[in-house]
Amino acid sequence: MNITTEFPYETTREDVRIPLPGGTLLYARIWRPLTDEPVPALLEYLPYRLGDWTAPRDWQRHPWYAGHGYASVRVDVRGHGNSEGLPGDEYDAQELADGVAVIHWLAQQEWCSGRVGMFGISWGGFNSLQIAALAPDPLKAIVTVCSADDRYDNDVHYMGGSVLAVDMHAWAATMLAFVARPPDPAQVGDEWKAMWLKRLEAVEPFIHTWLAHQSRDDYWKHGSVCEDYGAIKANVLAVGGWHDPYRDTVLRLVEHLDPGQVRGIIGPWSHQYPDRGLPPGPAIGFLQETLRWWDQHLKGKETGVMREPLLRSWISGSHPPATVYETLPGRWVGDASWPSENVNPVAYALQGGERIVDSPQQTGLDAGRFFPFGNEADLPPDQRDEDAKSVSFEFPVEDAPIEILGRPRVKLRLRMDVPRGQVVARLCDVAPDGASTLVTRGALNLAARHGRDRTDDWPPGETEDVVLDLNGIGHTFPPGHRIRIAVSSAYWPWIWPQAGSAGFTLDTDGSFVELPVRRHTEDPAITFGEPEQSEPLGVVYPVTLEEPRPERLVVRDVAKGEWRLEVDPRYGGTRVYPDGLEFTEDALETYTIQQDDPLSARTRSDWRIRLHRPEMAWDVEIETRSEITADEHDFITSDEVICKDGGEIVFHRTWEKRIPRTAG
Repeated sequence: MNITTEFPYETTREDVRIPLPGGTLLYARIWRPLTDEPVPALLEYLPYRLGDWTAPRDWQRHPWYAGHGYASVRVDVRGHGNSEGLPGDEYDAQELADGVAVIHWLAQQEWCSGRVGMFGISWGGFNSLQIAALAPDPLKAIVTVCSADDRYDNDVHYMGGSVLAVDMHAWAATMLAFVARPPDPAQVGDEWKAMWLKRLEAVEPFIHTWLAHQSRDDYWKHGSVCEDYGAIKANVLAVGGWHDPYRDTVLRLVEHLDPGQVRGIIGPWSHQYPDRGLPPGPAIGFLQETLRWWDQHLKGKETGVMREPLLRSWISGSHPPATVYETLPGRWVGDASWPSENVNPVAYALQGGERIVDSPQQTGLDAGRFFPFGNEADLPPDQRDEDAKSVSFEFPVEDAPIEILGRPRVKLRLRMDVPRGQVVARLCDVAPDGASTLVTRGALNLAARHGRDRTDDWPPGETEDVVLDLNGIGHTFPPGHRIRIAVSSAYWPWIWPQAGSAGFTLDTDGSFVELPVRRHTEDPAITFGEPEQSEPLGVVYPVTLEEPRPERLVVRDVAKGEWRLEVDPRYGGTRVYPDGLEFTEDALETYTIQQDDPLSARTRSDWRIRLHRPEMAWDVEIETRSEITADEHDFITSDEVICKDGGEIVFHRTWEKRIPRTAG
């Protein structure tokens, strides 16, 4: 990592309140170059608290952009951090309307040229796309990283029409804890407590809404730009990583947007900005690459960025299974169109006649983290144990490597004796010693086989063909290895098990896996600079003598036939900021299931957060508990929030709710 301290421009920084129609003020931090010439503005717009939670990351990039001639602006969403107003649902109409208003406000400032760009990762990448689809005139370009064009089928809620137990639950619980954090009195003054209590009274757990919409209805269509790609008028640089669950959005954006307005980059990365150097690498000079984008589309400079291939992709070399890789082997390739003329589908027929697929309910414990962040236990370990709980089919790689790029597809002929169930397919790279590396996977709720917007029970005893697309990937299978497709009827805790699920019969006659095989090309011109950032903020992470608990721990109760997965998401722990703020957070997720009972599934998430300013005698604590269980007819959710000021409880509320199981 190159830390830059000298820039073309000297910079200044100020915290401001941006007024919205109606008078609500949003808290913003603006880094600007010291120049008499108006400059374009870049906006990053999040609920994640610029005053503390994202501050270390913000300091890596916003001052860097300012030093290169842009006003770089970080804004907290309404009802979060030090912004006024009440929090709402993710990406709701109010959030997007506020974002449009912020863009117009920026364009009207005397220091702004009137041209605005927007960027972000995850939430910020989502709302960059969604606001671009509203087409505010000043917004000329965006950089969207690890984001989704489809809120239903490519987000943290559902996968192939199935409830995502692992992140539907975990993210709803995380946001419950996040939204309960107070404004900072160092920024808002004595009004902080009144603002906090008013927010808390407005809190409603997201899980209630998300589980109430189990099919792809109008709720999910809102904010899903795949409904109308043509609404996006800004130029779009779409960036993803093969270890991020949102990478298929990059493939769809380069396919559906005008080639004159879009470029895509997919690297080996996890759910992180590609310059941060977090596993898996290699990292790239992402800020320099985005500067080319901004200069081209906001300043009218010819940077050559639109002469790059439509899609630049990292194709990983074969690698042994591991839960973390500092750097993956592989190479960059470029495709001038998508779908690419370099990629052709090749079908591999499944063999073996009829096979019974009836996986134990704990199948999936070695799935790895849904959102890898670069931690040591994020990625899937050796898949041999999972493969043994599945029905597998293998194809030898003989004389030449097989390179794939895109979304594999699986067609299966199934017979099922119950109305509901799910199928999961995993593509693995099997080495000569038997080690099985997960390459990609896909899932399908069989009630959603005719469309995600409908629910069709399976006619018991009937046979049907179903098709499921696996997540996109770039990978090379070398000679001597075997391509394995493993099919299971369970995948806990990623997929919430269907009530009464009893597996199915797979008929190999007419069943196949179709791989997007890419012909080998040499692409020596695709290079990126070394990662570069501005000086870090200087946050201190105190050393503790306590033994850290495992990131992922699997516990088996042999007598009860029960399996428990404990996950420490490790978002940040304890840190001390340069202004004296002490911020501590601790979270533990627990997923429990009995191997023979789909109705035994249970999730729980516990959060503890403390914010402390010793010089102001300000000391607040938040504790939350979130649980989900299910019976045959309903999901049963339980949530609790306890907030303390100086040790005194100032807010305590619980929610208990039963939500009918419709598609899920």
